Amino acid sequence: MTFNPSTSRSAYPSPAPSPPNKAYYSETAGAHPIVVLASSRAVVEGRLTAATIVISRDIGKITSIFHSVLPASDFPSGTAYTDHSPHVLLPGLVDAHVHLNEPGRTEWEGFYTGTRAAAFGGVTTVIDMPLNAIPPTTTVAGLREKVQAAQGKCWVDVGFYGGVIPGNAGELRPLVQEGVRGFKGFLIDSGVPEFPAVSSTDIALAMAALTDEPTTLMFHAEMIPPIADSVGDDVQWSLPPLAPIGPLNEYATFLASRPSSFETYAIAEILSLAHIAPNLPLHIVHLSAIEAIPLLQEAIVKGVKITAETTFHYLSLAAEGIRNGDTRHKCCPPIRTQTNQDGLWEELLHDGGCIKTVVSDHSPCTPNLKLLPPTIAGNGNVDPSDKQDDQDTGDFFSAWGGVSSVGLGLSILWTEGQRRGITVEDVVKWCCKNTAKQVGLENDKGDLAVGYDGDVTVFDDEGAFEVGEEAMLFRNKCSPYQGMTLRGVVKETWVRGHKVWDRDGRGFGKEGPSGKLLLEKRQ
Repeated sequence: MTFNPSTSRSAYPSPAPSPPNKAYYSETAGAHPIVVLASSRAVVEGRLTAATIVISRDIGKITSIFHSVLPASDFPSGTAYTDHSPHVLLPGLVDAHVHLNEPGRTEWEGFYTGTRAAAFGGVTTVIDMPLNAIPPTTTVAGLREKVQAAQGKCWVDVGFYGGVIPGNAGELRPLVQEGVRGFKGFLIDSGVPEFPAVSSTDIALAMAALTDEPTTLMFHAEMIPPIADSVGDDVQWSLPPLAPIGPLNEYATFLASRPSSFETYAIAEILSLAHIAPNLPLHIVHLSAIEAIPLLQEAIVKGVKITAETTFHYLSLAAEGIRNGDTRHKCCPPIRTQTNQDGLWEELLHDGGCIKTVVSDHSPCTPNLKLLPPTIAGNGNVDPSDKQDDQDTGDFFSAWGGVSSVGLGLSILWTEGQRRGITVEDVVKWCCKNTAKQVGLENDKGDLAVGYDGDVTVFDDEGAFEVGEEAMLFRNKCSPYQGMTLRGVVKETWVRGHKVWDRDGRGFGKEGPSGKLLLEKRQ
């Protein structure tokens, strides 16, 4: 069997049932050097099977797959070959929700540190959110500045979202032409002044501008519901967040200030406008409240093109376990109750459910912005013997909202999922295949198949590790997962046929970052 990189994917051969043509690989080894990864367990085209995967290092594509573990002797002498049995070969994860914050807030995160952390956890593609960098990605000029800042710093492949803010509807189509993978807008204060919330009018303008474009329009779906009483023709509005009802360092106080109604009201507003662009895919980012699920289910039955994602932290953390003052857990929408978490899992595990993807929503900051008490790890100056009262710090209302977890997600999901009966095929569906589809990369990433990028994660599903600073490769070591023991260890990460991370060997090696910026226009 031969592989012609100039052919279309429809011309690629089917996975080979027979041993490779050794003579062919010998003849072409100089022009098309290969790497071979094999295992008794691999998730190939969504199914767990034995496999031997051949990747061209020159073009970075999978050129052959054999549904058995072939010996190294079947390939030319000197071929880079590893049998990873019994570890699982997974497609590289596509984390479709990451804040890398460069340029402008690189003390929070950056392309180098954020993508290095991603590679540690088997993530081979990240899609960078349009806010928290300065400038935000709300104009073509802003995107170009971000792309320039990313040059030579990315350990994995990186794509970019555009932002929807008041007054930038005219920038949206040009941003599509420049290669953004989708757009995101907030229906509530974003936390940074350069990315203001959109009104219903702004949403309608964005939908009209993007109606025929190959993209996805996404929303941070929280919105302050109107007060029941009205004055004349004007509806009174409360101010976000709702007035605290208890001590500011108690998580229950914060949770009560961001009720589920914020999410359901925002989603209802979005759905009321969906008719403006009936063919435009819509997406709800980081869904937290299970009360919103029936709204989405009903809309889907009616033909609305809408999906939702949830996050590793909503699936693994619960309000009942959050210590007062531990603002490492603060995010918006908030981490809700254990019952709510169970409901998210139920919908995720339902084949026809509205929650299609699981992402990190890695949203870091410097430790001082978390306002952590000195007794909680991650505040940048921790003395574990210090037993001072936590009442003076840990203000959930003043602390930055965001959970740091990029590169830990696979292990977080696997750890929690073991008691819920998930499989590696489930992980691939939620974190590889469906996330790739969400951002228009389903023909290149998210699967192990001939013609796809040679992005491979070698996963030890029986291994475990404690989350210490050496496992948090993001810039600021401040995460609610610190100190936890997680199950599932990424042994190696391969991006387009090149080994980026080797846990038991050279680590990240000496070659440096070689990730690609994904700027081709969506089709």
